[in-house]
Amino acid sequence: MQTSNESLTCGKLHEGEPDIDVPLVRELIAAQFPRWSHLPVEPFASSGTVNSVFRLGDDMTVRLPRTAGGAEDVAMESHWLPWLAPRVPVAVPSVLGRGEPGQGYPWAWSVHRWLDGENPVAGAVTAPRALAEDLAAFVTALRRADATGGPAAYRGGPLAADDDETRAAIADLRSMPADAVDLDVDCDAATAAWDAALRAPAWDGPPVWVHSDLMPGNLLVRDGRLSAVIDFGTAGVGDPACDLIVAWNLLPADVRESFRAALGADDATWARGRGWALSMALIQLPYYAVTNPVLAANARHVIREVLADHARGT
Repeated sequence: MQTSNESLTCGKLHEGEPDIDVPLVRELIAAQFPRWSHLPVEPFASSGTVNSVFRLGDDMTVRLPRTAGGAEDVAMESHWLPWLAPRVPVAVPSVLGRGEPGQGYPWAWSVHRWLDGENPVAGAVTAPRALAEDLAAFVTALRRADATGGPAAYRGGPLAADDDETRAAIADLRSMPADAVDLDVDCDAATAAWDAALRAPAWDGPPVWVHSDLMPGNLLVRDGRLSAVIDFGTAGVGDPACDLIVAWNLLPADVRESFRAALGADDATWARGRGWALSMALIQLPYYAVTNPVLAANARHVIREVLADHARGT
């Protein structure tokens, strides 16, 4: 798992986040996985917000959750990733070890197989139409997986569940100087676009498997094509609309319709997907404006793209 982004974060992102560093990782590995204790440990800069990531040797990663909520993902991924892996057309993480609290670290953690590739960057996608086809194929395969007994997806419920947090984020943006977030957000337009998304009819079909966090930082590409999807902590079953967010956080406008057509998204589903993309970006921008420049930059991109779509009535 490689990245082409240079301005990534290794520091703390959340209030109350524990101290996580190379010595801690070495101690945890030595205590719980002594067979790997001879391998070098190096921090890995990532735009992710849930885990601190470290390289372990040449072909493994150690992932330590930054929050208690993130620690709950360890069990979910350990159980469901082996089941999902053969059902999707690209690589997904392989869990090689599940760690327990220790050495002063309070939560479960994990060791994964290293996956080669780079995170794509919105505005710099080298093969946008091919990537759109790959993403649609992944989402389609995930939806076809048997949803019986699957956990509820993090964003698999009604869009309105995020209404309070989204409006609070808009209020935060209104109160921030434009230069503080490097974008003069049209909060009235954002509110109008959010209101429009909330008016879309709710999903009335059966729940399907979704990843629910198809951000560029959770995608790996090689030669412009999708090679892997990572970070399945938010995955589960629910409304398929949440997996449309990649149409605005990564894909150029001129391939969005082909992505939509490949997934057969009706107007209501498309509107809810755009609403999820907007909600996530509005919440991320004020929260990560200083601590996570890559994620903040992508949030700015999403807001621009969604508001442009809304203005065009598309």
